[in-house]
Amino acid sequence: MVSFSYTAADEEKSRGVRRMKTLATSLLAAVAVIYALATWAENAGWGPWVGYVAAAAEAGMVGALADWFAVTALFRHPLGLPIPHTAIIPTKKDQLGASLGSFVGENFLSADVVRGRLHAFGIGGRLGAWLADPAHADRVTAEASTALRGALTVLRDADVQAVVGEAITRRAEAVEIAPGIGKTLEQIVSDGAHHRAVDLVCTRAHDWLVTHGDSVMDAVQGGAPGWTPRFVDRRIGERVYKELLRFVTEMRDMPAHPARGAIDRFLTDFAADLQADTDTRARVERLKSDLLARPEIQDIIASAWSSIRSLIMAAAEDDRSQLRLRARASLISLGVRLSTDARLQEKVEGWAEDAAAYVVTTYRNEITSLITDTVAGWDATQTSKKIEANIGRDLQFIRINGTVVGALAGLLIYTVSHGVGG
Repeated sequence: MVSFSYTAADEEKSRGVRRMKTLATSLLAAVAVIYALATWAENAGWGPWVGYVAAAAEAGMVGALADWFAVTALFRHPLGLPIPHTAIIPTKKDQLGASLGSFVGENFLSADVVRGRLHAFGIGGRLGAWLADPAHADRVTAEASTALRGALTVLRDADVQAVVGEAITRRAEAVEIAPGIGKTLEQIVSDGAHHRAVDLVCTRAHDWLVTHGDSVMDAVQGGAPGWTPRFVDRRIGERVYKELLRFVTEMRDMPAHPARGAIDRFLTDFAADLQADTDTRARVERLKSDLLARPEIQDIIASAWSSIRSLIMAAAEDDRSQLRLRARASLISLGVRLSTDARLQEKVEGWAEDAAAYVVTTYRNEITSLITDTVAGWDATQTSKKIEANIGRDLQFIRINGTVVGALAGLLIYTVSHGVGG
């Protein structure tokens, strides 16, 4: 069974309870002595006033005993006697827990109560004013960064990589890419943006030919028939090389070269086929599927998570990173808007109220059962001792007040009865 933790502070409170018990019991003993002396004095003929003292002392004893019984009955059986309806806390602990749970559920965990409290609190405006403070925004950003790093540390890379790879692959397979590529290519050709790529290819081709002229001529000569003279093969190789170099040089230097126009027409037609031609689109889709199925591509997709994780971790740890700076700026901006925009405040408060109302109405039984089950798990004796240590001192004042009030009530009744009788 689960019990309260009885601490040194509780022991100090228990000492205070014992002192108050001693005081209350001493007061009871004092009125008992006064009653005995007053009764003796009354019988000895000391005068009528002694009767008033005796009546007050007698009523004080009755009040003190009654309140002692009531206070003691909360925690144990008075004088160890199993009197019914005593030792209430130890014997009725579970019922008290159930009653407490029901009380909390009915009076605190209702949608109307929660909505009313949140509305009166004005969570939207308060949250906005709090976030608008740069120090608070820094704190939230730091806490969020810590939580983000913790989440990334806990996640298993293999699991995340598998999920990321599957998500990217499934998304790529579900979307036909040919029309999009065709539309993009059409826009590139229309804007002439591909000219820079053609220029680069021509320049690199010219430079390569200049550097590897011998290789080109050797390749041409190597493909000549075996019966042709060697000097003829060499002359043909030189001629082919010079014509090829001239052609590439003209393409590089002449923006209006016919070959460039042919490239423009080819790209334009290809862009149109990518968007409208069924066969072309099907071939692109097959190529896409083949590429996605290759292990190298899957490894690249899966390894993307490692790069993303490293970037996020580095950004979260660096308090001057763009991620944290932008998050901080966004929080401050949100706080300023929340503190000044009444409509946004109303929306945020509505969301908060709806969320809280949903939680308390959906999980009310679970919340109240937490109270009930927790109380039921407490050890009865330790629970009674703990509660008495915390509230027993005030309960002893009840005994003292009972003695005083009883004495005054007895004196009043005695006075009235003698006044009416006289």
